[in-house]
Amino acid sequence: MEEPIFKNIVGNVFEVLGNTLEAHIHEPVIEEVGTVLSVAESTAIVDGLPNVTAEELIYFPNNIFGMAYNLDPDTVGVILLDDPESIEAGQKVHRSGRILDIPVGESLIGRVIDPLGRALDEKGPIRTVDQYPLERPAPPIMHRAPVSTPLQTGIKTIDALIPIGRGQRELVLGDRQTGKTAIALDTIINQAETGVICIYCAIGKESADIAKVINELTSHDALKHSIVVSAPGNSPAGIQYIAPYAATSIGEYFMEQGRDVFIVYDDLTWHARAYRQLALLLRRPPGREAYPGDIFYIHARLLERATHLKTEFGGGSLTAMPIIETEAQNISAFIPTNLISITDGQLYLSPELFQKDILPAIDIGISVSRVGGKAQLPYYRNVSKNVRLSYTQFQELEAFARFGARMDEKTKQVIERGKRIREILKQKQFNPMPVYQQIIELWAVTKGMLDELPILAIDDFKEKVAEISQNELGEISNKIATGDILTGEERSELDDIIKRIVASMVGVIYGVD
Repeated sequence: MEEPIFKNIVGNVFEVLGNTLEAHIHEPVIEEVGTVLSVAESTAIVDGLPNVTAEELIYFPNNIFGMAYNLDPDTVGVILLDDPESIEAGQKVHRSGRILDIPVGESLIGRVIDPLGRALDEKGPIRTVDQYPLERPAPPIMHRAPVSTPLQTGIKTIDALIPIGRGQRELVLGDRQTGKTAIALDTIINQAETGVICIYCAIGKESADIAKVINELTSHDALKHSIVVSAPGNSPAGIQYIAPYAATSIGEYFMEQGRDVFIVYDDLTWHARAYRQLALLLRRPPGREAYPGDIFYIHARLLERATHLKTEFGGGSLTAMPIIETEAQNISAFIPTNLISITDGQLYLSPELFQKDILPAIDIGISVSRVGGKAQLPYYRNVSKNVRLSYTQFQELEAFARFGARMDEKTKQVIERGKRIREILKQKQFNPMPVYQQIIELWAVTKGMLDELPILAIDDFKEKVAEISQNELGEISNKIATGDILTGEERSELDDIIKRIVASMVGVIYGVD
C-alpha cells in the first residue's frame, strides 16, 4: 500500500475516533449522598444531603423509599415509606431531586393501590398520564363557586335532614361499630349513575376490613367508578400519614378536568395517631394528648382542598367525607373538635340508637349541615323542610311520655306522627333510595296520611311504594332527580299521584279494595 493512501486511512480513523470520543464526553455530575445515622420504627436520621428540600423523595438501599421531613442544621429526619427492617446505620442514601408524588390518570378507576401508586389488586400494571405531588396548595377563594348541587347519598335521613352538596366537607363521627363506614359505602354505591368518581381511602384499618369493603363495592358493581387507596394498620406509619394526601391528589386530577369526585377518609383518627408517632420519633415538641402542635394544620390543609370550582376553572368538585372515631360518645375530645371546626357539618352516629336498631343511627339533634337546603333539589326542599322540626319535637315529647304524664290530643298526635317519621327514616344498609321514592315517603308521613297506619305496617308500606312509584310518576320522577323546577300543573299532578299511591297502599295493607 502506498504511503499517502496509508496516511489518509489512518487520518480518517483517528478523526472518526476523535469525534466519537468527543460525543461521549460528559460534564461531571454532582450527586449528594448521605449516611444513615440511626433508624427508629418508621423514621431515620440521615447525615449529609445539605441541599435536600422538604418532602423530597429519598432513596435507601434495597428499593426502600423515604420522605425528607425534618430539615435540621446538621441532619435530616426522614419518614420511611417501606418496611425499615433492612435499613442499618452506615448505609448510603441518595436524593431523588423530586417532591414525593403519585401517578394519576383514568386507568386508576376500578383499581386498588397503595399511597405510592403501586397496584395491590393483581390486575396488571397501571398506565398513568401524569404525576401529581402529594402536597398541593388548596384552590384560592376566587377560584371557588358556591356549593349548590346535591350529592345524593340515597339515605333518607341525610338527604332530607342533613343534605350534602358537591364540594362540601361533611364529617362522620361516632363510637366504634356504629355504622360510619356503612354510610360511606352506601353513598359510593348510590353514585353508580351520577358520573361521580369515588375514592375510598382506608387508613389504619385491619386488612380484613379493607378486603370486606372492596368485596362489597365489587358485589354491588360500585368498584367500576371507584378507586381504593389502601394503607392498612400493619403498614408503616409513614404510608398511613401520606395516604389521605395521595388520595386527594388523585381526586384533584379528575376535579381539574371538570368532573365531580367524592372521597372518603376512613379514618382520620388513625391518621392523627400515625402522625403523632412520627412526630415523637422525630423529636418534635408534643402538645395536648402528646399530639404535635401542628395536628390541626395537617387536617386543615388536607380538607381545604375539597371545593367546588368555578366554570372558568373547570367547574369540577371534590366532596370530602372524613370519618372520626369517638370514645364513649365524647365528641368534645381533641381530634373530633378539631375536625368539627374545619368541616362544613357533621353526622353523629349514636350508639344508643344503634342498640335500639334505629339504622342508620344518626342523631339528628347533634348532626348538622352548614350548607343545608342550598344543596337540595327544589321540590325535595319543600317536602322535607318540616321533617326535622316535627321529629325534634317528637323526641322531646317522647321523653316526657315515658313518665306516664297526661297529654292532650295535639301532643298525642305529634308523638304518633313522630313515631311514623322515625320508622320512615329507618333504612337498611346497601339499599340506597332514589329521590322520587324518598319524596313520596316523606310527603306521605309529613302530611299525616300515615297517622292511622299501624307502626308495624310502615315497612310494608315502604316496600309497596318501592314497587310501583316509578311507573306511576313517569317523566316527573326524572325532572325531580335532575333538579328541574316543576310547574304548578306538574306539582298538582305529582300531589295527585302521591295521594293515589298512598291511598292504594293503605288499602292493600288493610285489605280494602
